[in-house]
Amino acid sequence: MSAVGVDQRPSPALGPGRLGRRFRPSEQARRAARRFRQSPLSVVGLAIIVAVAAIALVGPFLVPYPDDASGALNIREKLNGPSWAHPFGTDHVGRDVFTRVVVGARASLLAGVVVIALALAVGTLLGAVAGYFGGWVGDAIMRVTDIFLTIPDLILALAFAAALGPGLLNVMIAVSLVWWPGYCRLARANVVALRDEQFAEAARSLGGGRARVLFRHVLPNAFPTILVKASMDVGFAILTTAALGFIGLGTQPPTPDWGVMVSDGRKYLREAWWYSTFPGLAILLTVVGFNLLGDGLRDVLDPRARRRG
Repeated sequence: MSAVGVDQRPSPALGPGRLGRRFRPSEQARRAARRFRQSPLSVVGLAIIVAVAAIALVGPFLVPYPDDASGALNIREKLNGPSWAHPFGTDHVGRDVFTRVVVGARASLLAGVVVIALALAVGTLLGAVAGYFGGWVGDAIMRVTDIFLTIPDLILALAFAAALGPGLLNVMIAVSLVWWPGYCRLARANVVALRDEQFAEAARSLGGGRARVLFRHVLPNAFPTILVKASMDVGFAILTTAALGFIGLGTQPPTPDWGVMVSDGRKYLREAWWYSTFPGLAILLTVVGFNLLGDGLRDVLDPRARRRG
């Protein structure tokens, strides 16, 4: 028998619904972080990306020869090998290669992130609409997507970049125009698989409109897979923009760019191996870092991994 005046009802702050909403996200985050830490290579990938991002942000303010990033000439020191004064050697006009690699990180990383952000936004939106609404709208979107996918990526990017003209902005637009179809097909496949699930049916039965159900319920559940693809594609986008810079369509001199530096250094590869090697290693390291990070995110966001955790 309860004591008089004592309220036996459960406290609202400790109710099961509130308790679940209050503690479940942090518990999921801890489990996800634990799964991520269990993969040493994923941690290495994250460390590489954080280091590259830090270099891109603060590196240009700390380089030993800032004038070399803006086209300064020092012919007397051209093609000098690595030394204490120039850890990565000098280029064909005497500029410090280390300085230009550090400053070039900003343009290369920006290009990769912007390309994937644009491609993800366009492709995910079109794929979600095609998968959820279907009909002639979905068929039209997918036929255009198929046309883009029939042409090799690099050739199509080369055509767009040549039409738009040289420059970093034009290269980013050109590569993003090539990359969106992959996100469109992936988003469509995920939305088709989720649109008839019970949570979507429940949202519709409660009066949710088609657009609301798509963007508030279906697409957020489809997004983890898309995010994993995006994290792995950033490295390849950097590689593609570097390839376009290699043939003269990317960043224009004297602005440092890893792809342009590799292109310029290939003329002196026998007598000055460092000229192309160090910017090439920077590209390689960044691409590997994003790939390792993508593998880690895939393990964290995999629903089967969540159930096992």
